[in-house]
Amino acid sequence: MAEVISMPKMSDTMTEGVLAKWHKKVGDKIKSGDVLAEVETDKATMDMESYWDGTLLYIGVEEGQAVPIDALMAIVGKEGEDYKELLEAAKGGAAKAEEPKVEEKKEEAAPAQGGGLSEAELSAKGITVIRMPLLSDTMTEGVIAEWHKKVGDKVKDDDILADVETDKATMEVMGYATGTLLHVGIQKGEAAKVNGIIAIVGPEGTDVSAILAGGDAPAAPKSESKEEPKAESKTEAPKEEEKAQVAASSNGGRIIASPLAKKIAKDKGIDLAQVAGSAEGGRIIKKDIENFKPSAAAAKADAPAASSEKAAAAPVIPTYVGEEKYTEKPVSQMRKVIAKRLGESLFTAPHFYLTISIDMDNAMAARTQINTVAPVKVSFNDIVIKAVAVALKKHPAVNSSWGGDKIRFNEHTNIGVAMAVEDGLLVPVVRFADGKSLSHISAEVKEYGAKAKAKKLQPSDWEGSTFTVSNLGMFGIDEFTSIINSPDGAILSVGAIQAVPVVKNGAVVPGNVMKLTLGCDHRVVDGATGAAFLQTLKQLLEAPVTLLA
Repeated sequence: MAEVISMPKMSDTMTEGVLAKWHKKVGDKIKSGDVLAEVETDKATMDMESYWDGTLLYIGVEEGQAVPIDALMAIVGKEGEDYKELLEAAKGGAAKAEEPKVEEKKEEAAPAQGGGLSEAELSAKGITVIRMPLLSDTMTEGVIAEWHKKVGDKVKDDDILADVETDKATMEVMGYATGTLLHVGIQKGEAAKVNGIIAIVGPEGTDVSAILAGGDAPAAPKSESKEEPKAESKTEAPKEEEKAQVAASSNGGRIIASPLAKKIAKDKGIDLAQVAGSAEGGRIIKKDIENFKPSAAAAKADAPAASSEKAAAAPVIPTYVGEEKYTEKPVSQMRKVIAKRLGESLFTAPHFYLTISIDMDNAMAARTQINTVAPVKVSFNDIVIKAVAVALKKHPAVNSSWGGDKIRFNEHTNIGVAMAVEDGLLVPVVRFADGKSLSHISAEVKEYGAKAKAKKLQPSDWEGSTFTVSNLGMFGIDEFTSIINSPDGAILSVGAIQAVPVVKNGAVVPGNVMKLTLGCDHRVVDGATGAAFLQTLKQLLEAPVTLLA
């Protein structure tokens, strides 16, 4: 009996999946355990396996199409089996035109591309339409950073076709197709919407004009991609060839000079009366000003005065001729999303800030001892992350997020660690940090740092934080405030450890103090709640042995 294959729920937050690639086509024999397709979820791209033996009778979802959970994707049964009633039941009595048999598919399948053929039918002819994949949960478009293949090149299933710059990182795109690269629709530096056509692969010599004629590839926004990476703008000076202007000299004579020469002379403080013109009629031009030697002329003019009197010379104010210019660069995908999300966070979540000073003497001594036995070097930031995770377990209200009509109180502690990269900021997540040792946290943060600099972080690395730590202490920043990393309810800003005088037991002694600033979303965290959390954090950092208990 025929069976319906529905979109499975592949993660706890998944509501729909995008069919990235079919590995089987209508008419193929399949067995339980075979990989039918690749599905892009909100977390990653995952394989969808078959739990049935039989023949793939029907495919109802095209590659690149988003499908809700439990929606019909395909039908499996015995070869030649009539699945019409099953399809009607699954679709809720859909029209018969949407229920084609295998042999009638070419006429009744909804055309996704030009020529009236669906992508499944094009695949059966060896033609693969490659679309811009969804590479992160916040991605809406991708920029082609580099093509590794050009039109006419032979490609294989596992060849990397291009590098795509997303809002998070630069990631590799594979074609999952074998044949010849027939068409490249998006050039290097241009952007394409998610699911937009970026290339076509098929047999050599295939005419793809019919496919492109009716294709649904969105036009890549060219307002940014066509900009030059660097555009310099200067104040344009008048040309030398403009009509010469006449200026009166101090002795009543007439000085003829081009506007450009006059401007340069004025900027340099040169008296045109002392400059000899080399152009026709004695006209002073640009090169005359540039070649002018004021020292000889000034010496000749000042000689009589020097011989007649010893008056002090007037101070000479040096002139500096600057040039106005600027450089413009297109906004990167990462910077676009940072601007969008932080803007939404700041102007949606009512922020307030609490600052506390921490005596770090004991933490500094403890770190020195820990690093004598730890397999990896533990930093102060690692100690802060561990202390934050432990404190959050005691203050679940700070480990919460606003959901509009409800507040989520997280029982797990996933700490986002803000990391600066070339194009902006990434926040990989140390999961279940309260249960990990300082060495474990240190090794994980170092690994994330290396991957972030190499732009190798994956969506699973930066999703799911419940609280964020941002540390600028290594840059010598005393204290600062941060914008909350939505949907977290709070963020901690960590300043530098400073050697300052402190009062202990009534005496002023040298001390080491670090300031922490807690940024709170007032919708979920109140002032007293945030203050209590900081008091617990202070106790843990000032007595770090409690973190090891």
